[in-house]
Amino acid sequence: MIVAQDFISCSLEELKTQLDGGTLTVYSVARPLTADRPVERSGVLATFTFASPAFDIPAEGIERPRFLAASVAASSVGTPGFARARRADGTVVADFSAGPGDREIKFNEVSCSHGAPLRIVTFKFMPEGGWPERPDYFDSRPRTGSAMPRTL
Repeated sequence: MIVAQDFISCSLEELKTQLDGGTLTVYSVARPLTADRPVERSGVLATFTFASPAFDIPAEGIERPRFLAASVAASSVGTPGFARARRADGTVVADFSAGPGDREIKFNEVSCSHGAPLRIVTFKFMPEGGWPERPDYFDSRPRTGSAMPRTL
């Protein structure tokens, strides 16, 4: 979890409370370096709306988020890369790693298809900096004149 600057001093329980009635938007890859930066190059795959309260009591180290709908229809095609949580007023609270592998949020499917139901099957909080991606991938863009990869 990468917490937005305005919420950096909040405890985990306070962060959960901030999400009451908020949203969790699932994006494709290319997440911003911090939750304070805008999402520029990632497509929206789906948006979940948190209930109030947003979380039940965790069980066996796994969080139990509460949403208004257990599944939502994917709005686009792609592979989840991260999810951005916002308060009900739209203020960004945090970014979460999402997708297959060692991520905070796992779904019922590895990728999204337009109109297909997407459901969260696992939700856990990992410490900041615990993302498995390489830091040089964040905010990366192809550069003009960069050498193409060589084949073996």
